[in-house]
Amino acid sequence: MLTDLALLCAGAFFAGLVDAMVGGGGLVQVPLLFNVFPGAPPATLFGTNKAVSIVGTGFAARRYLRTVDMDWAVLGRAAVAAFIASFAGAAAVGLFHPQALRPVVIVLLLAVLVYTLKKKDFGVMRGTSEHPPRHGLALLLGTAIGFYDGFFGPGTGSFLIFLFARCYAWDFLRASAAAKVVNVSTNLAALSWFVPAGAIMAKIAAAMALANLAGAWVGSHLAMKNGAAFVRRVFIAVVSVLIARLSWDTFAG
Repeated sequence: MLTDLALLCAGAFFAGLVDAMVGGGGLVQVPLLFNVFPGAPPATLFGTNKAVSIVGTGFAARRYLRTVDMDWAVLGRAAVAAFIASFAGAAAVGLFHPQALRPVVIVLLLAVLVYTLKKKDFGVMRGTSEHPPRHGLALLLGTAIGFYDGFFGPGTGSFLIFLFARCYAWDFLRASAAAKVVNVSTNLAALSWFVPAGAIMAKIAAAMALANLAGAWVGSHLAMKNGAAFVRRVFIAVVSVLIARLSWDTFAG
């Protein structure tokens, strides 16, 4: 048990580190939980992952917001819409199997990766817009990504960062900070279902959360110290790994 707990905490640390920069922590934590507890109900493992993730994500969001200026008129709308839509997405899981989305998500992530690689300056410099902030678009993005996170989830942080950078001309550092705020909102929505259902391994989650928090501290420190260009490189790496993982699960797993 101690060996398993050490493995889980090591994974939670790395997940927090990566997630604090560009998202993708679930790539590490969820498979690890399923491997260590193969007989546990999936809902309990997903609930435990959310309980761990919200600690690191919340800390990273707070740390970013102390130094990165945000457009709260946009971000607040996106976060509220994402909360409502994430809860709806979780409730809709029974309508059809979420894994059916895998091929579509792979195609979308490939498009994100190709666009980012093609546009060498994309997300590196903060752009300026001749138009006022599109608040309606923020509600739309929050709704779409929130529902996706509640229903399926993989790549949520990456999609958020890409869309904030693309639609609002934010650099990757600012977009990553915004993504953390929205992720906190979607995680809260998920926990509002998992906690009353008792679908969380509390002691395991508490130990992993401390490790995830430490990883989030390191990840947010690296991102703010090295800037948007560094976050862009990590973003490309994480999206590539996510594409490979989903492709393996879909076509070979």
